[in-house]
Amino acid sequence: MLGERQPERQPALIHVDAPPHRVERESEQRTVGGMDCEADRAPSATEKLDVRVGAAEHTPVERLLQAPDDCGQGSRSGGTNATRHTLRSMPEGDALHRAARRLQVLVGQQLEVETPHPRAAVKQLAPRLDGRRLESVEAIGKNLLLHFEGGLVVRSHLRMKGRWRVFRRDTPILGQPWLVLRGEKYVGAMFNGAVLELDRGVTRRLGPDILSEPPDYDAMLRRLRAQDQQRQVGDALLDQRLVAGIGNLWKAESLWQARVSPWRPLADVSDGELRTTLEEAHRLMRGRLDGVPGTGQVYRRKGRPCPRCGAAIRSWPQGDGARMAYWCPACQKGEEPKTA
Repeated sequence: MLGERQPERQPALIHVDAPPHRVERESEQRTVGGMDCEADRAPSATEKLDVRVGAAEHTPVERLLQAPDDCGQGSRSGGTNATRHTLRSMPEGDALHRAARRLQVLVGQQLEVETPHPRAAVKQLAPRLDGRRLESVEAIGKNLLLHFEGGLVVRSHLRMKGRWRVFRRDTPILGQPWLVLRGEKYVGAMFNGAVLELDRGVTRRLGPDILSEPPDYDAMLRRLRAQDQQRQVGDALLDQRLVAGIGNLWKAESLWQARVSPWRPLADVSDGELRTTLEEAHRLMRGRLDGVPGTGQVYRRKGRPCPRCGAAIRSWPQGDGARMAYWCPACQKGEEPKTA
């Protein structure tokens, strides 16, 4: 059973997208609801006992917990310019790769599996997985795959607000996670699940992963060129069947880096420009995954001056999903929506 709140000590949890110095003391409802990016602070002595792994142990956990902050760089005390938008958004490919790194602490163990959330419980995953050995964890695009013994593979997709977190085994878990994986020393928990199911080949229909090492740019280009060439490049980059892992944030930032307008049809974008855009997406996302700090240049900066030329950044919904595109009309020239 999940632990209950202990009045003498609030739980300290380890966010799978944050470094160990940022210890949150919030309920699942608050943290998942957009409060992940509070100012960084040093943990108290009590909290350090909950999350720190001794340096002398040299365990993989210590290295896995050194991932970049989900909110980019800067804190209230850091003097960050308020006009610089830190890279924060819904989970994209880099967030799933970070979660896969954190969950490696459970690989090789027979896990106790629970599905506390009612919408997850009806899927009957816990009875099928409980007591099985977790053989591997991998991220493909925006999907996290949990491979259990016996050939069972669980697919997790976080959609807009989902999060994976890693706790000490004895840490009380608040709220109703969709999936709880309890190992010998650590517990992995998925909140706001959205998609949690046995994989039935969905990942085989995905395009090449933008975070693969090395990325298969040639295969990505072939898939992009096989599309209707009147499709706008910004819309095509979000199609996970063509390139897996790029979301709206990295679409906007990589197109800005490559000086390509999201509104240009694929026919008007050269192979060189497409490749540069993909290379920038890989560079930015790999940098975030490896802890390179960064700030957004155009994402969610409508009306602010472009860091490169000073023109006002624009935004307008794009594609069937009406995902917001951000671009500089001076740096990223091309046909634009008339209403933008």
